[in-house]
Amino acid sequence: MPLLDTLASWRPFRVLVVGDFMLDQLVAGDAERLTADAPVPILHVRTTEEMAGGAANVCLDIRALHGEVRALGVIGDDHDGHLLKDLLEREGVDASGIVADPGRPTTVKRNLVGLAQHRHPQKMFRVDFESRDPISRSAIDELTTRAREAMSWADVVAIEDYGKGVCSDAVCRAVIEAALEAGVPVLVDPAANAEYAKYAGCSAVTPNRTEAERATKVADHDIAPEQRAPWMARTLREKLSCEAVILTLDKEGAWLLDDTGERRVPTVARQVYDVTGAGDMVLAALCAGRANGLDWHDATVFANAAAGLEVEVFGVRPMPFERVYQSILTQGRPPTAKHRTLDEARVEVAAARREGRSVVFTNGCFDLLHAGHVSLLRKCAALGDVLVVGLNSDDSVARLKGPERPVHAIGDRVEVLSELMSVSLIVVFDEDTPERVIEALRPEVLVKGADYEKKDVVGGAFVESYGGRVELVDLLEGRSTTGALSKLRSGASA
Repeated sequence: MPLLDTLASWRPFRVLVVGDFMLDQLVAGDAERLTADAPVPILHVRTTEEMAGGAANVCLDIRALHGEVRALGVIGDDHDGHLLKDLLEREGVDASGIVADPGRPTTVKRNLVGLAQHRHPQKMFRVDFESRDPISRSAIDELTTRAREAMSWADVVAIEDYGKGVCSDAVCRAVIEAALEAGVPVLVDPAANAEYAKYAGCSAVTPNRTEAERATKVADHDIAPEQRAPWMARTLREKLSCEAVILTLDKEGAWLLDDTGERRVPTVARQVYDVTGAGDMVLAALCAGRANGLDWHDATVFANAAAGLEVEVFGVRPMPFERVYQSILTQGRPPTAKHRTLDEARVEVAAARREGRSVVFTNGCFDLLHAGHVSLLRKCAALGDVLVVGLNSDDSVARLKGPERPVHAIGDRVEVLSELMSVSLIVVFDEDTPERVIEALRPEVLVKGADYEKKDVVGGAFVESYGGRVELVDLLEGRSTTGALSKLRSGASA
């Protein structure tokens, strides 16, 4: 599959992000009582968190997908603006192209979030500090100059328009014309009430359903509901002369129109928790996909997966490439399908680490599963967050245990192990030892039974060389596959 092939050989890329840069504030606390003078809740503030929002969030999304970023936008010459630039620079974004304009405030979205009766957090209110006036002539000139200078560096240009005055006709036209001259694609996430003429000549536009309905005035036309998405996509493509229109449709996925035709690109049904930041993630992922050579269809599949993960979490959180790759890799597999190739396991382990989870590894033949095995695996799982089991192949077992082993073939052994809650992933290896698997996955914890000495644990020295540790856990007495087989062969009760 071309998409998986590309993900397996993913390479870094460069994106110039132009747009409305914002500071998101999350003011969170307890909301368990009302004021005495009005029926409104009181927020007892516990924490305050500042995060990059708008085009700044697109920058962080791109960084999470292994991209380099140069940011072009306008902020106020104020504390919030300086804080926003610091947030970006801390994440490796080149924010030198963000212009400080003393005549306008930095856009700030202050979200008040309450927790009542120990339930999940709920957004109560939002306070906006912003100006929607067009930016100054001097700011326009500086942005367009820097945009032209950056075209020889960029693989893709992203325009994130929130209608806050930065993405004016003059800025959009100058950026798109410079990109066309340089042969650099431009992807646009349009503002809700934008005049789309300023985006003409872009490579692709990514409106959501509501934005597309406003831009095309579809309500003024007699079009059947099932035909609205195709009609809107065709109308926008004709108006903009662009390569592709990706119309995002929430749980219905996306409607894609490009040179190869038009079709719905479905998405995986998910538990939607918070849609904030999903549009930013779509734009970032499309840029990443196109920069890595994906066609519009596969880039849209990739973007759908990234946005789907975004809506499952509260607030705005960039989805790392490894997490998106893992989601696509395991799409359609049941939760009990835990067998992975080594390359697949490497991806999932990397995704786990990006989320702050630790990896535990153990190995064995696990031929006749018994209480001793279950106890061992349960203890292994307690030592970290993700338990990877290295499982000897049939040939490997035969070499180690003799020609009459294994009793159960590899497919059956994988199937039985997959049902255990303690096991996260299973990697089958054909060698006599799992050394190659350990070196590839670099677990934080390597576990064997207490019948070993640490110096004899295969891969132990390697794990300790990078700061990992080797753990020896007690085994249940009198439980072993060899003993069980001996009883069976002697006719004794097992």
